[in-house]
Amino acid sequence: MGRVNKKKILKITVVIVGTVVLLAALFFGWLTLTEYRPAETESLEIQPGKTGLAAKRPAIGGSIKLMTWNVGYCAIGDNADFFLDGGKQVNTADELSLRDNMLRITEDIKEEYPDVLFLQEIDIDSSRSHGINETEYFLDELSGDRSLCASFAYNFKVKFIPYPLPPIGRVNSGLFTVTGFDVSDASRISLPCPFKWPVRTANLKRCLLVNRVPVTDAAGNDTGRELVLVNLHLEAFDSGEGKIEQTKKLKTFMQNEAEKGNYVIAGGDFNQTFSNADASAYPLLQGKWHPGSIDVGEFGEEFTCVSDNSFPTARSLDRPYVNADKESFQYYLVDGYIVSANIGIDSIAVLDKGFKNSDHNPVVMEVTLKEPS
Repeated sequence: MGRVNKKKILKITVVIVGTVVLLAALFFGWLTLTEYRPAETESLEIQPGKTGLAAKRPAIGGSIKLMTWNVGYCAIGDNADFFLDGGKQVNTADELSLRDNMLRITEDIKEEYPDVLFLQEIDIDSSRSHGINETEYFLDELSGDRSLCASFAYNFKVKFIPYPLPPIGRVNSGLFTVTGFDVSDASRISLPCPFKWPVRTANLKRCLLVNRVPVTDAAGNDTGRELVLVNLHLEAFDSGEGKIEQTKKLKTFMQNEAEKGNYVIAGGDFNQTFSNADASAYPLLQGKWHPGSIDVGEFGEEFTCVSDNSFPTARSLDRPYVNADKESFQYYLVDGYIVSANIGIDSIAVLDKGFKNSDHNPVVMEVTLKEPS
């Protein structure tokens, strides 16, 4: 009788294990079949604001105000931590909190009234942000009586992410650029992905979101040159090679555009600190996530890497920020801009928002397009 029971238990165990393996194989097969595989370059729709598409063009000698902000899909406020950064949370905001974050972030953007807005981590119909189309919200709220051009590029598009527990679920997220300038073309340029199968199937596919804007002279005549605006969010949780390869591709793209005589600005979350930035006020602590470093010398004299250290641009998500000891917190300088030499930098400032509605602070820069040499 004992042998019979052992055989029965063994058979049941084999069936259970086999079923689990089969289901796992089917699931990863489904993820593989539905994996987001963007082309090297893709043309994007240019979306109008409520009063239509912008017709304004930047002029040589004129001032341009830019803002970049990783808004953390409007769900990572000061009450949040995150499991990938040493915290515990997966779902970091209920719908009410998320909508409040969206409102406050929009109010902060309106205070600055930038000509160009680079947003990172914007969701469209994602489980983690309660299915809200955040691009529609921001474009509608920022329009007012302004004519705008907007474009969105996916860098995270997965049917269902099964980990951890509770699972992240469906994610549709990316980069969003909104500008009061006349955008003639918008495109998505793929960046190298450092992850292999099967991790790759449920991971980010980073990119550059490129907007091209015709530039005029002071009299309003077309110069044949373009203002090339590059919105980006480079690799975070890799071993370092992803950031390096993505930065190389960014540099090559910018160099090619500058050689044409275009004005080039890249802005966003680099997940790296520029080597010319004084980050001594924000020392890297043991056991925390550490950003990479961009050697500004590799960009040469053709470009300037610009950041501000008056306030940190990001905080660690190993614990909530609210009620935490601010002196012992891990801070970073990872958000900023790279601009071509034919652009004068008038000012740059990190706006201290206390990480109330996002784990990043916005960075505002004002520039002037120089006369061609």
